[in-house]
Amino acid sequence: MEINKRSSPPLFLADNLALDFINSEYGTGDDRHDCFDDDRSVIDWLETAGLVPKGAVAPPQLLAEARQLRDAARAVVHAAMKSSEADVTVINRILEKGRPETRLKWDQDTQRYRVDVRSDAASPEGLLWPVADALVKLVTDEKFEYVRQCEAHNCILLFHDLSKSHRRRWCSMATCGNRTKVAAFRNRKGV
Repeated sequence: MEINKRSSPPLFLADNLALDFINSEYGTGDDRHDCFDDDRSVIDWLETAGLVPKGAVAPPQLLAEARQLRDAARAVVHAAMKSSEADVTVINRILEKGRPETRLKWDQDTQRYRVDVRSDAASPEGLLWPVADALVKLVTDEKFEYVRQCEAHNCILLFHDLSKSHRRRWCSMATCGNRTKVAAFRNRKGV
């Protein structure tokens, strides 16, 4: 499998943070694109997802950690879809090392207590913890049964079908859905 080395734009179409993170590597067949080609590209994805402020600094080894998490998350989701087990070592390590610190704090301005949450933005685990947490919530939720893989030929994208009828078939109607329908039309017409 050949992965396109140039950074590709992220796709946010899965209706779930963890699935969007897994979908940061996408494509059909052997034509794959990876949104993560260096530490900065991972920060850009996290900024787009709203997990870090604009201008956040990438800690060393963020790319390696992000790719490990993505591979582990993909394996867990695919295993859960088949009601089987996968290795959760990487996910548990990020959950443990990246867990944000939560404290109760008095806010002088509002004259009320508030929750103060601080994550370690200087570590890859601290930055990736929200993704690992979203994955845990996804695979343990009773609505996990609505996680699907795109039905288009060779598309690897996953999505959470939150439609009312739960009949969504493609990652995106504009791309895979349209291509599939055009191909079916051409086959019927013998074109």
